[in-house]
Amino acid sequence: MSNYYQVLGVDRDASERAIKSAYRKLALQYHPDRNSGDAEAEERFKEINEAYAVLSDPERRNRFDRFGSADAAGVRFTGDIFDIFASVFGTGFGGRHGTTMRGQPGEDLEAQLTITLEQARVGATLTHEIERLVICDRCRGSRVEPDSGGRRTCLTCGGAGQVQAQSPSIFGTVVTTRTCPECRGQGEVITDPCSQCRGGGRMAARETVDVNLPKGIDGGYRLRIPQQGNAGLDGAPAGDVYIYLELRPHKHLVRDGDDLIFELPVGLAQAALGNSFQVPTLDGPEVIEVPPGTQPDTTFRLRGRGMPRLRGAGFGDQVVAVRVEVPRKLSPKARDLLMAYAQEAGEEIHEYETLVERIKGLFGKRRKGKEQEAAEAN
Repeated sequence: MSNYYQVLGVDRDASERAIKSAYRKLALQYHPDRNSGDAEAEERFKEINEAYAVLSDPERRNRFDRFGSADAAGVRFTGDIFDIFASVFGTGFGGRHGTTMRGQPGEDLEAQLTITLEQARVGATLTHEIERLVICDRCRGSRVEPDSGGRRTCLTCGGAGQVQAQSPSIFGTVVTTRTCPECRGQGEVITDPCSQCRGGGRMAARETVDVNLPKGIDGGYRLRIPQQGNAGLDGAPAGDVYIYLELRPHKHLVRDGDDLIFELPVGLAQAALGNSFQVPTLDGPEVIEVPPGTQPDTTFRLRGRGMPRLRGAGFGDQVVAVRVEVPRKLSPKARDLLMAYAQEAGEEIHEYETLVERIKGLFGKRRKGKEQEAAEAN
């Protein structure tokens, strides 16, 4: 359970004026109109309003101080949390309480897109298909059947989109304003809804959006495409589309930040004697020279053949990592040549077959010795 004093950042002996001042500062900071789409800010705003509802009321504050419980303080939020905000600031903030809410902004959408290394390098423009809500082509978003005049002024709020309630307090009568429950802030009620969208004003459709990749982008990033989400109603803007990028593995190259890595398989003789190799790059094949005596895990750099730096000028490099391959099978001739090299280089070779025979002979001698000892004992 929240400590309401900590929520507002005030001491337990704070005055009514200090509590109201702290609330005004925090409520403005975390108001949903200033933090669109931020669920954490919205929860914080609710918590701030709950804290002020308790600490601004002497009776409930006294019960909270004694029992330390929101229930004991008598907090029950069954209405609009903006009522508390409106009672402090008035009803003209952020378009939620000051005037009739005529527009409904479109919702944001999310999608995932897999891109290639080549597309990320050049900053390609891709098309991606999404399903979104578009304005109904029959009612043009008006939600009423064409030529029907299917609207009337809301009788509950008289077209204002808001209703007011009065309640007594120790400071006198408090007037609070909330969104009209009948028309939901529109000021009008639809009596003959559109037969195609059933009064929703929007229809589902599959459409394509253009995704412009920044040069050097990597997987794991999120791109925002403004106003390509669900359509808004009554002149309100459409939502946004958020594209989550995934990088498809490349056939030859592995990305490491701005660098690209290519593993070059090199034979024993090629590493010892040196050789020329053709390696793939995103700019086309490139020939490199591997000098004689190249050791395993040696690397060579092709400057500027990597990825564009996303937050800077220039390109990374392509790193060619040498992987010396040891043959698993040898022809008789290749084996003889390697044995000759070993003798020339002074490398002692214990052939596998000879080693196995030696081990078998050793165990055979031990077995015969034990049998002879057993015979003599009998």
